[in-house]
Amino acid sequence: MAWNEPGGGKDPWGGNRNDQGPPDIDEALKKLKEKFSMFGSGSGGGSIKGLLPMALVVMLVLWGLLGVYQVDEKEQAVILRLGKYHETVGSGLHWNPPLMDSRTTIGVTEERQYSTRGLMLTQDENIVEVALSVQYNIASAKDFVLSIRSPELSLQQATDSALRHVVGSTGLDGVISTGREQVATSTAEKLQELLDLYSSGINVVKINIEDAKPPNEVKAAYDDVIKAREDLERLVNEAQAYSNGIIPEARGEAQRLREEAQAYLSQVVSKSQGEAHRFVKLLTEYRKAPEVTRKRLYIDAIEQVMTNSTKILVDTESGNNMLYLPLDKLVQQGGGSSSRGAENNNQLIERVANQVIEKLQRNSNQIQSERRR
Repeated sequence: MAWNEPGGGKDPWGGNRNDQGPPDIDEALKKLKEKFSMFGSGSGGGSIKGLLPMALVVMLVLWGLLGVYQVDEKEQAVILRLGKYHETVGSGLHWNPPLMDSRTTIGVTEERQYSTRGLMLTQDENIVEVALSVQYNIASAKDFVLSIRSPELSLQQATDSALRHVVGSTGLDGVISTGREQVATSTAEKLQELLDLYSSGINVVKINIEDAKPPNEVKAAYDDVIKAREDLERLVNEAQAYSNGIIPEARGEAQRLREEAQAYLSQVVSKSQGEAHRFVKLLTEYRKAPEVTRKRLYIDAIEQVMTNSTKILVDTESGNNMLYLPLDKLVQQGGGSSSRGAENNNQLIERVANQVIEKLQRNSNQIQSERRR
């Protein structure tokens, strides 16, 4: 019958449940001691020796549990066994014997940042203050832990050395304005070379030049230099704009003059060729009828002269008498009579010329008759 069944008379400590008093503590301890005595010989010294295996088992279990650890996804653990490099483990659950192995956990994927600022000398012997930030991560956890004693301090010193090397090879304008990006790139390359030389296990992701300016003591003078440089650029741009405007105009004018000259050349050549051809034709006609051709040429010449003049004075052989021909009046009269006919200007001019010739002939006949008398 179980002790907790109805009617059970004993409790688990060997007492009688029917007893209303508390269990005997001394008797319970005595029974527990007798159970542990199975590991020994039953004497006092044997009972202590019997507890040793259990204690060893407990210590062994605790020792094993202490060696269990977990590495996060973004970390790596460097394991040293008895002070010597053993291995590098990645993410997951791992076990290493405690007291024999020591581990150092490093975050390898997280991006770290280091900032610095300092005064340095440029290639053209100007002092400039540069502030930059270095973004980096851990490429090799083993090298980061074991190769150098203080990786962060080594990074700072290497950054300062690389930056001074690059700035010392660059002019002031390149550092503070036009070549700032190139300075950052060159500094990152130089820094990575130094860190690889030391086997630091650090990978430089990017270097940002946050600020680059002359010291405050010379800021006013440098502002004047900047203003003068801006004025120079402005004047150069204005001159370039004027050049861009005047040169095409001059080229267009030159092209126009060339075309006009070419047209004038063609005109003169064509006119000369036409005059020469006309002269040849006229010479042929002159040889056929010299008197008629001579008279026609004279009439054409008089017509051309009178066309450009409104008043003509003709000297006579008799002496001081001058013959005045008001051609403008004659043309006006001819214009009034033109309403009755359909004469054009050339016909009017020819008619006026014929009238002039007739008057000249009459005057000439009178003079000859007077001489005969």
